[in-house]
Amino acid sequence: MTYLITKVKTKKGIPIVVKDNICTKGIQTTAGSKILEGFVPTYDATVIKQVKKAGCVIVGKSTMDEFGFGTFSTNCAYGVPKNPHDLTRSCGGSSGGVAGYISASKTRILGLGQSTGGSISCPASFCGIVGLTPTYGLVSRYGLIDYASSLDRIGPMAKTVKEVAWLLSKIAKYDSKDSTSIKTKPQDYTKFCGKSINGLKIGVPVEYLNKATKPVRDKILEAIKKLEKKGAKVSKISLKYTDAAIPAYYIIALSEASTNLAKFCGMRQGLQEEFKGNFNEYFSRIRSQGFGREAKRRILLGTFARMAGFKEEYYIKALKVKTLVVKDFQEAFKKVDVIMAPTMPTIAPKFSEIEKLKPIDCYKADALTAPVSLAELPHLSVPAGFVNKMPVGLHLISNYFEEGKIIQVGDAFER
Repeated sequence: MTYLITKVKTKKGIPIVVKDNICTKGIQTTAGSKILEGFVPTYDATVIKQVKKAGCVIVGKSTMDEFGFGTFSTNCAYGVPKNPHDLTRSCGGSSGGVAGYISASKTRILGLGQSTGGSISCPASFCGIVGLTPTYGLVSRYGLIDYASSLDRIGPMAKTVKEVAWLLSKIAKYDSKDSTSIKTKPQDYTKFCGKSINGLKIGVPVEYLNKATKPVRDKILEAIKKLEKKGAKVSKISLKYTDAAIPAYYIIALSEASTNLAKFCGMRQGLQEEFKGNFNEYFSRIRSQGFGREAKRRILLGTFARMAGFKEEYYIKALKVKTLVVKDFQEAFKKVDVIMAPTMPTIAPKFSEIEKLKPIDCYKADALTAPVSLAELPHLSVPAGFVNKMPVGLHLISNYFEEGKIIQVGDAFER
């Protein structure tokens, strides 16, 4: 099965698998794209330095959707990972290689994933592991090959909430090399494990439940009852801008992606060959060879959205919608401590089903992860049980820099 692009011989330590868009000194880093094949960074990303200092050793770099462009890890230049629970199904994307490897492993192993619109939560849900996406700015992005700079986040993945909490404690530190890094006091997030959730207020968005299939919705309703038995006060809430989040997210993300990927032109970074013709011809030839089908589609869509004459109509309007989505969540957090929902609307789909989907249908699959990603809030996916022998994820969302609350609830549910 394809989970790793590059395997590494390791010494003693805590094994960790790293998504292949996080730079690792001396280890090939491709972001899942042929345009970066053979690229070996001369430095470690800040998170890599931090996990090495904590005693972790890298076992390999995981396969992923090219530059993070995908929900099902089917847009991979170096092999598509298969779900360990059913090899005919997807691992989820775009951190599917990390999630699949952890899920398939019989030993303790940690992972570093990366999310732009749900790329940690989605594969965690589909593969039955735990994945945490921290508040934007809590974890350094220095050394990350970016997709959309205002949305990208690096986060921990593992088999248990406590392992994820431990890893977050090691990487959630201020970094002067990242201009978006926030100065916060380092803390031990494992201290939130084992805490009672008695009296904690949990809100369940009706819009999110309605988007899930009945079997998934029923499993989440079972989870609600379990948390209520532990003393949590659960109530239904409304997030009225849920449907507006998907188009706003994709306009913003793809606009930034088309700009970020402009540097891969065959001269400054990435694939190169002998220069022939004029610059435009050379750049077009290199980018046509190096980028996959979905990457080309997203670059074109993003370029269109920020062109003169369209910028106000699409990009600026999307930013205004983002503000409304943020306000929507903030109103909810005046009433509740944590928001709970299905992580994904369905269980992991079969590859035969994915092949029949139109691109817009693939984008719509992010309906439950795009809003929280757009709002830059922390979120945690924990296994909630099985439907048709496939894992279902429970999504826990908290306000900015309140990762402790979702760890507290996630650990209580896990126990």
